[in-house]
Amino acid sequence: MNKTVRRAAVFCGVLVLALLIRATWVQFVRGDALAEHDLNRRVKIDTFAQPRGDIVVGGRAITGSVPTPGSDFKYKRVYRDGPMYAPVTGFFSQSQGQTFLEGVHDDLLSGKDRRLLGSPLDTLTGERPAGGDVITTIDPKAQRAAYKGLTDLDAKGAVVALDPRSGRILAMASTPSYDPSVFAGISGKDGAAFKKLNEDKRKPLNSRAFRETYPPGSTFKILTAAAALEHGTVTDIDARSKARAPYRLPLSSTTIGNVVPDSMCDKVSMKTAMQWSCNNVFLDAALRTGKDGMRETAEKFGFNEEQFMPVRTAPSAYPEKLDEPQTALTGMGQGSVTTTPLQMAMVTAGLANDGKVMKPYLVKELRGSDLSTVAKTEPQELNRAVSESTARKVQEMMEHTVTDGTGDKVAIEGVTVGGKPGTAQHGAHVRDERPYAWFVSYAKRSDGSSPVAVAVLVDPQDMDISRSEIAGGKLGAPIAKAVMKAVLKR
Repeated sequence: MNKTVRRAAVFCGVLVLALLIRATWVQFVRGDALAEHDLNRRVKIDTFAQPRGDIVVGGRAITGSVPTPGSDFKYKRVYRDGPMYAPVTGFFSQSQGQTFLEGVHDDLLSGKDRRLLGSPLDTLTGERPAGGDVITTIDPKAQRAAYKGLTDLDAKGAVVALDPRSGRILAMASTPSYDPSVFAGISGKDGAAFKKLNEDKRKPLNSRAFRETYPPGSTFKILTAAAALEHGTVTDIDARSKARAPYRLPLSSTTIGNVVPDSMCDKVSMKTAMQWSCNNVFLDAALRTGKDGMRETAEKFGFNEEQFMPVRTAPSAYPEKLDEPQTALTGMGQGSVTTTPLQMAMVTAGLANDGKVMKPYLVKELRGSDLSTVAKTEPQELNRAVSESTARKVQEMMEHTVTDGTGDKVAIEGVTVGGKPGTAQHGAHVRDERPYAWFVSYAKRSDGSSPVAVAVLVDPQDMDISRSEIAGGKLGAPIAKAVMKAVLKR
């Protein structure tokens, strides 16, 4: 073999080796990434090639799959009572992707989850099993009561209801909402529907229940009371305080008054302050407890961290760097403290559960198409937020607020109910903005256990209502009452 032929052979050998190395790299190293690439249409075709498993509420599927004529995407998603359940399901769209439970449990619903494989033969053949089902914790009657309460007001807002004993999410509504079915396909009509929703100034695609935060206003006073009792700032809820009304913020000439006459709040006890929502007592309690004590208690209830239910939530915030006036303001749920409705439901549920906060969860069970259990959620304690003694004292105050104070509109005959209304100022010019209306409450059975705790948020910015009618006790309490009654009837 002459030198030229030998060099050509070596060169060809190197090219073949390089080709083999590149093929191996693409096949085994980059294979998964290329297979799942957004521009790989075969992946999308496969995603919509078979009917999807369902999301189930109260034993009834609230999702379905229907054929898509004239498209290589064979099936698309449809939703029953779509707007009511959108904060639970999220959406699954041929063009817009997926969110919430549709996204978190996509592999199970689509049949790609390896836990659905029935035998080794299924693995060898590569045949995809039928999609599994997601069984939610939602109580359909409680969900309907929550959604109806908000839509009857024609308000932006949210409702979250929990079972304090387990952390089970019983209701999770957000308005204005949307129907995920209207943009589940890939047609121009579907695209236009999504664009319209996405550009809507009322933000119907946002879940106000757990993805947006708001100042909690006076509902935060239940946490302030818990923090003050837990840290020994207050030892007797019936003892008169030294908090003057109106209250002058420390290091400031600003004074804070009350909705009721200041004479009803001057130096009153914490129990009376809760009854009439006296700002001065809670401002003073937060200041004397201190930012570190307040933040410690808030974090034990779940503030300053994301929750996963399994959908990720926005973290509620109790800031670390606060001066004395800012610390005092957090005592009445103003200043820098912000929260999701889910978080305020967790606070209320933790107090109703004698100080034990359970991890909130939305999925009870994952099932295969053959009804076999793939995974099951067990209740899990998140934190011991406060002692049983502290929780019982806050319960006493909240129950007194319902029987003899500003929370009377949530009372249910024959049932022990604790509650706290609140309004929260917001915006750069709070005098020009309508406040948020809040209500938090729980109901007890005769054995002392609480099967339901509720947080209601109403944002009245677009409502045809006078400012004087904006109050948590007027707007939020009837919704909370309806949700609790729905759960109690169950």
